[in-house]
Amino acid sequence: MSECGFIGLGRMGGAMARRLIEGGHRVVAFDLNNTACEALAVQGARIASSARAVADAVPVVFLSLPTPQVVLSTILGAHGAIAGSRMEVCVDLSTSGPEAALKLAAGLAERAIASLEAPVSGGIKGAREGTLSLMVSGPRSAWERLRPLLEIFGRPFFMGETAGAGQTMKLVNNLLGACAIAITAEGMTMGVKAGLDPARMVEVLNVSSGRSSATLDKWPRAVLPRTFDFGFASGLCLKDVRLCLAAARALGVPLGVGSAVCELLERTVRTLGEDSDFTAMTKIVESDAGLDPERLPP
Repeated sequence: MSECGFIGLGRMGGAMARRLIEGGHRVVAFDLNNTACEALAVQGARIASSARAVADAVPVVFLSLPTPQVVLSTILGAHGAIAGSRMEVCVDLSTSGPEAALKLAAGLAERAIASLEAPVSGGIKGAREGTLSLMVSGPRSAWERLRPLLEIFGRPFFMGETAGAGQTMKLVNNLLGACAIAITAEGMTMGVKAGLDPARMVEVLNVSSGRSSATLDKWPRAVLPRTFDFGFASGLCLKDVRLCLAAARALGVPLGVGSAVCELLERTVRTLGEDSDFTAMTKIVESDAGLDPERLPP
């Protein structure tokens, strides 16, 4: 049994914090959302009054927060967790990007606190079931110390000690995931407009060279039934793709396809809102083709 802190109890963070509790670990948690805190308290967590209070209470603090700016302010801000008296390792499970990872590691190093980045992939279902993939980088000693805890969330992959390596891997993953949805939406829309049955198309694709995470999982679960509820918001996906494009520019790597997908996500957010599911990119493609089954707003 160990003592852990958890800051950020959204749909992903709340599920991961619950897995720690179910694994027999003591969890001290904080979120600005009182309802999320109350729900985790019922599961056995102790709720702290602030991010700093979490870091005053435990040696290991996990983060699951929406943006790089929120991560940096929560940890390095004037009243951030960095001022806590007990924190020895800070683990960022968020998708924050390599630039934020470097800033976080440098800031924490000034207080001799280890920074471990471990962004996750696998969605809400993976968070609940402990089947996430985690892309980890940071000091090897911190990785070895926390590997058993990280394995509660799923399968961790150590990407090396370089700050930003785990975040870069996550951005590459999310770029490919978003691109798979976008190109599958185009191909499926073409087939449907030509009169093909979409379920049979997916069946064929999944035993052919066109299969992808989109055809194997997202179409059967969220697009074919027209629920568009896979569990990842368009606004967050757009944030991740923009982070990826910025990191690629810094490396001198042109991302032509990624830029086009970014534009499609921007249209999805403008038309359907930030909280729409990222599989709803399909609706934009269908509307452009004149199918428009949901009669999108102008």
